[in-house]
Amino acid sequence: MKCNQLAIILFFTLFFLKANAQEFKLGKVSIEELQEKVNPKDTSAVAAILFKKGETRCEYSNGVGFTVITKVALRIKIYKKEGYDWANQQVNFVKVSFFKETVDFTDAITYNLVGGKIEKTKLKGEGEFEENIDKFLSKKKITMPNVKVGSVIEYEYTIKSPNVGSFKDFDFQTNIPVNYVEYTTYIPDYFSFTNRFKGFITPRVISDKKNREIVMVDKEIIVGQGTKFSERKIFYQETKTSYIVENLPALKDEVYVNNVNNYAVSLSQELSTTKFPDEPLKMISADWNSVVKSIYEFDNFGPELNKTGYFEEDMKNVIAGLSTPEEKITALLNYVKTTVKWNDYYGYSCNDGVKKAYKEKTGNIAEINLMLTAMLRYSGLTANPVLVSTRSNGIAIFPNRTAFNYVIAAVETPNGLILLDASDKFSMPNILPFRALNWMGRLIRKDGTSEEVDLMPKVVSNNTVMMNYSVDVNGQIAGKLRRQRTNHNAMIYRINTDNIKEETYLEKLENENEKIEIKDYSRANEKELNLPVSETFSFSGANLCEGIGGKIYINPLLFFSQQQNPFKQENREYPIDYGFPFLDKYSINIQIPEGYKVETLPSPAVLNMQDNLGSFKFMTNLSENTIQLVITNQINTAIISSEYYSMLKEYYQGMVAKENEKIVLTKI
Repeated sequence: MKCNQLAIILFFTLFFLKANAQEFKLGKVSIEELQEKVNPKDTSAVAAILFKKGETRCEYSNGVGFTVITKVALRIKIYKKEGYDWANQQVNFVKVSFFKETVDFTDAITYNLVGGKIEKTKLKGEGEFEENIDKFLSKKKITMPNVKVGSVIEYEYTIKSPNVGSFKDFDFQTNIPVNYVEYTTYIPDYFSFTNRFKGFITPRVISDKKNREIVMVDKEIIVGQGTKFSERKIFYQETKTSYIVENLPALKDEVYVNNVNNYAVSLSQELSTTKFPDEPLKMISADWNSVVKSIYEFDNFGPELNKTGYFEEDMKNVIAGLSTPEEKITALLNYVKTTVKWNDYYGYSCNDGVKKAYKEKTGNIAEINLMLTAMLRYSGLTANPVLVSTRSNGIAIFPNRTAFNYVIAAVETPNGLILLDASDKFSMPNILPFRALNWMGRLIRKDGTSEEVDLMPKVVSNNTVMMNYSVDVNGQIAGKLRRQRTNHNAMIYRINTDNIKEETYLEKLENENEKIEIKDYSRANEKELNLPVSETFSFSGANLCEGIGGKIYINPLLFFSQQQNPFKQENREYPIDYGFPFLDKYSINIQIPEGYKVETLPSPAVLNMQDNLGSFKFMTNLSENTIQLVITNQINTAIISSEYYSMLKEYYQGMVAKENEKIVLTKI
């Protein structure tokens, strides 16, 4: 009797679990999913991936060999209008003839709940289109129809690729919650892959093996008998591996994060060895030297560096009379910047070639900076290209040719490398555009050797403010201000003010700084990149201090004080990436009004972070009716590890509190 009861309990338990389990299959959208108003685990989510299932197989066909086929199916719930972007999807693919991939979208349907019933709207032809990214890449795009708040969208795409050497990266995590994600690979034992995971969550892994067979068709031409076909079977084992993650939180972008996608849970797989029947084991996995050597030998890279005839005559005038390396570097960098305009295309390989770019005065990143490298070499300097992965592209984690999407030039000197990028008119030697400041690059020499290059700046970028102002008995403030910026601070300022009318700039400056009134504005060294860029103006304002009960309360930094700690999270897993070391310095003189004295003056303070990562100093002095302050915040390294986050958060908390302490004036 007990056995019967146990069987009944097990039966109903399994039935209940099966009935209540979410079915991860396209076309099975439920009314409950459509009725859901918010994501139960993240009520702020604009959308959520209800499930994502992907698989990659290596399929053999006669005369072709193995083809990699990847299928990915998704179901996405839209909670808010801000989630409509998830109705637009795209997949990039390679279009080079000898390495051509194909992408097809299928089963693309939008589901809505109308009158208590499920309404389906299928994607039509006008919602699917293809665009070229560059000479080598294209993208297939879809725009899902009839998307509303509450919609559920589904689609599947298939990528076919002849490249068995590297599977497409599979992303488990993104900037919206993911309820369930599963990725399965089917790999013949002819191939061995190296797996590399990113992110802070490790998927659950399930693996087993299965016997498979390939039917080989052999063709033999026999004289007088025609063509004879025969079949033979080859047996092998296939490893099935599934990677499963549930309830992944949305990636939350935080302050001073390089590229949050660098920390998303994802899987990269690279072919390490092959072992075919009756053949020896072949090592495939590349080191950085072999990767960059193959890039250097690529027709659109290394050979372009050997072309010099198109610029030789012009170079005679550019470097005439120059003797020092520094003079030549500056002259050639400026020449390329002013001669060839960047067309906004990235890439480490040339699209049309350096010669055409020089002639037409426009080119992509590779054409501009390989041209610069060739000119530097022609002038007698030891110059080489440096491969870079931009901030938007992510960090180059392991050796592969797709890790990079950018290239700059480097000159080797006794004092170290000088890094150059002629694509930005405001760049300088060792002052690269912010997009290229992404941890490490890879320098390639003519002999095929390479070395890692630290791209992060070591020279401090200054932001120096000198401010003198007076306070009258009515709390009105009037003064003069001079501000200087150097290095990357100067570059960012020049970029932000380029082609902006002075009237527009000043209106914004007034509005952002407590509605002050600005007069006598001037700017210096706007075009002289080797000098600090500076601006000077007079200002006045009625909203810069408070009068309460006959006392005047002044925040000495006025509109420069930091009001909030930018680090609000309890814990942080991402490194803090400032981009470059910097020093903010404020020298302030305050004239107090006749008939008043200082009742309260903030005391001096010094905050030091451990390991010399940074320091904050707040120094004060009172001399008759003048208050003097010198306030500095210095960060000594471009990137701070997340292990220092608690200390950094406390440092900023103390700095914000100190910057907002008031000077109190009272009547004599």
